[in-house]
Amino acid sequence: MKIIAVIGLPGSGKSELISYLIEKYHWPKVYFGDVTFDEMKRRELPINEKNERMVREELREKYGKLHYADKVIEKIESLRGSEYVIVESLYMWEEYLRFKEEFGDDFVTIAVYASPKTRYNRLMNREYRPLTEEESKSRDYAQIGNLSQGGPIAMADYLVVNEGTKEELVEKTDKVIKNINK
Repeated sequence: MKIIAVIGLPGSGKSELISYLIEKYHWPKVYFGDVTFDEMKRRELPINEKNERMVREELREKYGKLHYADKVIEKIESLRGSEYVIVESLYMWEEYLRFKEEFGDDFVTIAVYASPKTRYNRLMNREYRPLTEEESKSRDYAQIGNLSQGGPIAMADYLVVNEGTKEELVEKTDKVIKNINK
């Protein structure tokens, strides 16, 4: 089983790339955020940014930095019959190292890159939870500084530069998948 983690900063196009892979290949996806949502559901908390942040911070404080990685690995293990599994929202350097330790060469990362200007414009104009340029920049700094997100991106096996159209993203993604399948 190959584990393909799609990584990148907010607005880079991760969700577009993942949606395309799921639509074309029907591969299952495991989302890091589901760990938070599962806990919120268990506690019967309404889903909103405040509760998400509170639960996320509480879980990491109580169970440690690798709690999310370990929970996602459990979900991946339940998909053992699948040839490929997509992982969405791996952020931390420690999570990256844990996945490498667990899956070795069967763990592959695709970093999606877009310039800050492009990403901030996308985030400002998205339908779901739009962000101002200042909020986008603040989120970048937090994810790079607090979560060490730059490490996994720098160590990515493949890079997709997403500055253009959705069609160009699809074309670049297909080339990466062909390389992974070699």
